Amino acid sequence: MLTETLSATIDEPAVTLDNFRVADEDLPEFRDMKFEDINQLDLDHPGASDEEYRERRNYIAGLAKKFRDTGEITDVDYTDEEQGIWRKVAGQLEELHQRRASQFYLDAKRDLGFSNDRIPQLSEMNCRLKELTGFRLAPIEGLVETRAFLSWLSFRTMLSTQYIRHHSKPEYTPEPDIVHEAIGHIPTFTNKNFADYSQFIGHGARIANDRQLEELGRLYWFTVEFGLKEEDGEIKAYGAGLLSSVGELEHAFGNEVERRPFDFEEVINHDFTYSDLQPVLYVIPSYSYLKDVTRKYIESF
Repeated sequence: MLTETLSATIDEPAVTLDNFRVADEDLPEFRDMKFEDINQLDLDHPGASDEEYRERRNYIAGLAKKFRDTGEITDVDYTDEEQGIWRKVAGQLEELHQRRASQFYLDAKRDLGFSNDRIPQLSEMNCRLKELTGFRLAPIEGLVETRAFLSWLSFRTMLSTQYIRHHSKPEYTPEPDIVHEAIGHIPTFTNKNFADYSQFIGHGARIANDRQLEELGRLYWFTVEFGLKEEDGEIKAYGAGLLSSVGELEHAFGNEVERRPFDFEEVINHDFTYSDLQPVLYVIPSYSYLKDVTRKYIESF
């Protein structure tokens, strides 16, 4: 039964599987989590040889680390150059969103007060999400390992970066940045069914064995990151990896992509690669359906 208390694999406060409102006192403390070294960028990263950019990323990452000590989100005073990157990418995506994004996503951007002219602060989006669905945002320094990232969803909390991609390639980022987080992920948490679904993913990550964690990773990839949805007889995008990338969003509706009806067993066994455009995408009939089938899957753990 879903009224049973979730038994975490690590020493955390318990969360019942049917509790979709997590109180502040139910949140575990932020522990020392393993992040990718913010100063060690791969050579193919656009900012790898830009010392000024690396120092700026390190500074913004420091603001996120401060959150783990205080619990308070520190707003970033973004530079004119950083605001310019946002305006360029957000402007390019706006026209595509009007044609390709799900209606709830378009409504969510409006409700969150999104502007193509300035980078939204996590603090303001956090306040609005808590009002709408009880979801929270927590700034982090960079990428974390899969179980730690997904497990925080169990507490209706999304870990989010605050730095922005390098100015030389505004259309591309090799890791999540504020464009990917704010344009791609955060609006989706305004939908209660999707927020609940994300929480089920988190519940599963806390108790999953290694095989199940891999399956959850694939489920997350083909839904939260690259999901498509039936909507009024059309196919629309809701995945963050699609909605935050001009190239991915255009590709998703091109002839090179096979768009399959969502089959849960097929999805959790479908391998993927991070580096290539996706050749296969899955189309869900509704967010409530996705929530229900995932709920049953987590119960099987």
